[in-house]
Amino acid sequence: MTSGGGRRALVALLAIAAVAVSGCDSKSGSGSGPVQDTGAGSVAGLPVTHFESGLKSGAPTPSLDVRNADGGEDDKLATAAIDDVQTYWGEMLPPDFGVQFEPVKSLLSYDANTDTEETGCGSVKKLVNAFYCPTDDSVAWDRGVLLPMLRKRFGPMSVVVVLAHEFGHAVQYRLGDKAGITKSTPTVVKEQQADCFAGGYFRWVAEDKSKYYQVSTSEGLNQVMASMFLIRDQAGTSAADRGAHGTAFDRTFAFQAGFEKGPKECAAMNTDNVKARLTERPFDKGDKGKGDAKFNDQAVELLKKSLDEAFKGAGVAAPEINDGGSCTTTAPASYCPDDNSVSIDLAKLAELAQPIDREAEMKGEDPGGMGDFAAFAEVASRYALGIQKGVGASIDNPNAGLRTSCLVGAWAAFTNRPGDLRLSAGDLDEAIADLLQPESLVSADVNGKRPDSGFDRVESLRRGYLEGSSVCSKQYG
Repeated sequence: MTSGGGRRALVALLAIAAVAVSGCDSKSGSGSGPVQDTGAGSVAGLPVTHFESGLKSGAPTPSLDVRNADGGEDDKLATAAIDDVQTYWGEMLPPDFGVQFEPVKSLLSYDANTDTEETGCGSVKKLVNAFYCPTDDSVAWDRGVLLPMLRKRFGPMSVVVVLAHEFGHAVQYRLGDKAGITKSTPTVVKEQQADCFAGGYFRWVAEDKSKYYQVSTSEGLNQVMASMFLIRDQAGTSAADRGAHGTAFDRTFAFQAGFEKGPKECAAMNTDNVKARLTERPFDKGDKGKGDAKFNDQAVELLKKSLDEAFKGAGVAAPEINDGGSCTTTAPASYCPDDNSVSIDLAKLAELAQPIDREAEMKGEDPGGMGDFAAFAEVASRYALGIQKGVGASIDNPNAGLRTSCLVGAWAAFTNRPGDLRLSAGDLDEAIADLLQPESLVSADVNGKRPDSGFDRVESLRRGYLEGSSVCSKQYG
């Protein structure tokens, strides 16, 4: 986040807590319609499952011809993924779009360390990437650096989601006008659509329709979301940049849209509706810290002021925020119901607030902290529990954690304006990084219990941010 920059009078977004926990109606930002799935016991209508994700036992060997393949583990995963995703699109394109599916013309495996193979899009020398090339209708992947790095960090399904995304570009090529993609379409729109197509494929896998892969809706999808978080644009990138692929917040939005609603939803993504919701933007000119404020006593004072302003419409006593405090139930930030306070460990939160070391992160090393907004969001979540308790909502039922994360998202939208403490480029990605951690507090109830599904945790914050506080009670009442 960034602080300073000239104070102006702020009008509360909504009576956030009063709306969010009482079930009163208000207009949301996206008009998503009635919601039936509360999220706590299911993932987009599917049961929460726990098992090892990856190739099924006894999965067949693909018969695809892959140029330059070495037959190693990553080639096996990638080839099975391509064969599988082609089966998926063979089933989906005719009924959804009236188009008969045609397999891609060629596949290439290469090692970015040593190989110099040519594609219609040029040489793969030193290219740590996976890509679709429309010139020769090919899909290629780096088995030397990229795929093994992803597999070792996030598991085999991270390889699958990368290939499913790249194949999404092949689908755009096959759909033509039906996908609305032209030469002038911004790159970020094409990437959003490809992420969405990958989400549709993963729904099909989660429904156990794949002959190759199985993915659990808890740990399995968590790994997929974490790998998408890693392959995100650097904070401060503009969505207008030629090579923009999207923030983690934007990429997970698109993936979840495909998972929940299917390929037709993806094909309907266009420049207008994508740009209207993108969070990717350059840093503000006055943001000397490039989005990273120091988490200290002054920052906590600004946070308290922002939260009090955002939640004042609830008409209940606002929790105090104290370094130390009367309880440590969910350290480093805890809501203490007995005295309606938030107890924090300032030193620990300052460690969490350290900027992510992007270079270390990409090497698979400890990235240090998670950024200042991760710390702000954890404290805000405990504060939101106090407001919910004040208006009579449960703070320890199955949906309390998701409702809390949703309210944090609504508060984040409130700060997305000039003021003493305001949202900066990269902040929402820091919240997602925290949400995908097993010990995250942002979607935890008062006792620290959080949903198993990272998919649901991320979605709850996103819905609050994009749709406003009213959805928090409708979805997680």
